[in-house]
Amino acid sequence: MDRRLRRAPDAEWVLMYRLGLSRQRIAALVRAEPATVGYHLVIARRQDPGLEAEHQAAAGAAPVLHPSPKDLRRMEELIAWVKAEGRFPEDRSGDRSERSMARWLSGRRREAAEGTLDPACRDGLARVPGWADNRREAADEARWHHRLAQLAAYREEGNDWPRHKDCESEREHALGVWIHTQRYKHRRGELDPVKVKLLGDAVPGWQAGRTRGRPRLG
Repeated sequence: MDRRLRRAPDAEWVLMYRLGLSRQRIAALVRAEPATVGYHLVIARRQDPGLEAEHQAAAGAAPVLHPSPKDLRRMEELIAWVKAEGRFPEDRSGDRSERSMARWLSGRRREAAEGTLDPACRDGLARVPGWADNRREAADEARWHHRLAQLAAYREEGNDWPRHKDCESEREHALGVWIHTQRYKHRRGELDPVKVKLLGDAVPGWQAGRTRGRPRLG
């Protein structure tokens, strides 16, 4: 549970709401009470009358897609793989095919958590007990969204893109390492397209980053 004293409205929570996340989803990601998050959002909506419209637009921007034949084939491959190996694929595996299956499964877990998983995938994956239960992955997802909100707040403060080397603070280092990792994964085609969109919406220009050198003060 997040017990830090936060000044309402919390910028990170407001950003997540602006990006379309529900109060319950935000509360789960930041480990806070839904009522606490709701209190912050009430204040935020009073301060910004357009916030609710932006939230509704973002929440409705992602259509519920029916599974393609490719997705159905991938689902059958995954089910066969899990039954043969006796475990779920890992995204840190040295095998490229296993990493690809892990990313696909991650997307379906996210959709299941958000209530947007197509019934065909839901019923098919039900043949693999426990497929939606992965505490480590859930924790990884929560950390990812939290870092995104932190980076957006960092940029909104007028800071340049954080560095992962020669940093001026631990905060800059943590954010610099994180965004450097996202850029690396994106170049390799390993970053979830949903996350690419979230990054583009929250921190435009994230792929290019800062220009050379640190801006001269004064």
